[in-house]
Amino acid sequence: MSPDQDATPVPSGRAMRLAGIAAGTAFAVIVVTGIASRETSDARLREWTETQSIPTVAVARPDPRGKGTSLVLPGRLEAYSQAQIYARSSGYLKEWMVDIGGRVKAGQVLAEIEAPDLDQQFVQAQADLASATANAKLSDATLKRGEALMRSNWVSQQDFDQRTADLGNKQGLVKAAQANVDRLQVLEQYKRIVAPFDGLVTARNTDIGALITSGAGGAPLFVVSDIHRLRVYVNVPQNYVPGIKIGTQAQISVPEYPGRTFPAVVEASAQAVDVASGTTRMQLGVDNPGGELMSGGFANVSLDLPHPAVAVNVPASALIFDRAGLHLATVDRDDHVVLKTVTIAHDLGQEIEIGSGLDPNDRVILNPPDGVAEGDEVRVAGNDDVERPATSAAGKPGSKIGALD
Repeated sequence: MSPDQDATPVPSGRAMRLAGIAAGTAFAVIVVTGIASRETSDARLREWTETQSIPTVAVARPDPRGKGTSLVLPGRLEAYSQAQIYARSSGYLKEWMVDIGGRVKAGQVLAEIEAPDLDQQFVQAQADLASATANAKLSDATLKRGEALMRSNWVSQQDFDQRTADLGNKQGLVKAAQANVDRLQVLEQYKRIVAPFDGLVTARNTDIGALITSGAGGAPLFVVSDIHRLRVYVNVPQNYVPGIKIGTQAQISVPEYPGRTFPAVVEASAQAVDVASGTTRMQLGVDNPGGELMSGGFANVSLDLPHPAVAVNVPASALIFDRAGLHLATVDRDDHVVLKTVTIAHDLGQEIEIGSGLDPNDRVILNPPDGVAEGDEVRVAGNDDVERPATSAAGKPGSKIGALD
């Protein structure tokens, strides 16, 4: 072979330039494609991040129906009539017939007192009455004889006047002796302690042989309570008093009968506020024909409060408390947060009756997220379930309702 045939062909400068241009173009395409892909990914990431930063909230319309509510307060049961029985005669207790828990009738003997001093005083008083009566009879006979002698001028006028005055004095002593006998006779009757009315003996503070002193000093011998109907006393906060009228229905519950209630009705109000507690004392009446309720016992009193036919009620979880006061977070037509300052008319437990500041057509955020602020954009969950608020010709929602009566 010739030397010319064995030599490798050398590319020309034009070909090398074209190859370099092609390689540079390919590199540029790869770089541009990578940058564009990264920009697209970054844009999608920013969009996803912004989307995720918008909180999703559940909204609902306020409930316009007025809700019945009740006020539960502690109360105290007392007998409708209660008598503390003391002795009117001094002596020693001879016998008692009825113990605590015993049911008695009016006039039934509860105990008897042995009073020897009183018995002696009564005997002496009867003797004094007999003596005074005899002296009065003698004075009357003396006066009658004097009248006969007066007509015969055997007795002077002065002697006759003295006899008349003596008769008047003796008759006065008879009346005094008779009054003393009557007084002691009444005290003799008080040796028998009797029940003043039908009821239950709720206390006995004496025993056989005990020294009894007349009067109201110390503990009563017996306490008799009429429990067929009981009084219930409860202290009502001042702001609730106007809504609780005479005749308001109530329910009574006591610890000894869990799950059971007894109907009661408001009978009287003190119509005055206690300065120390800021409450008004009210009296309720509850029938107790079976004697199940006990006098002096604790009771929970549930009073039915009046409520408006139309109200604005929201869940208690929707309320926001901060430095500025009490608010509700609502969502406008553009799904932005609008904070509304509201007042509470009644606390119904899980629901709150709003007094002012909220429109019935507002979309209320049920559980507002922490840090929610005016103008924040939100995403409404179940957007098709709650319609957006209608606007007026001026493009603004309807006016807020005022405080409810």
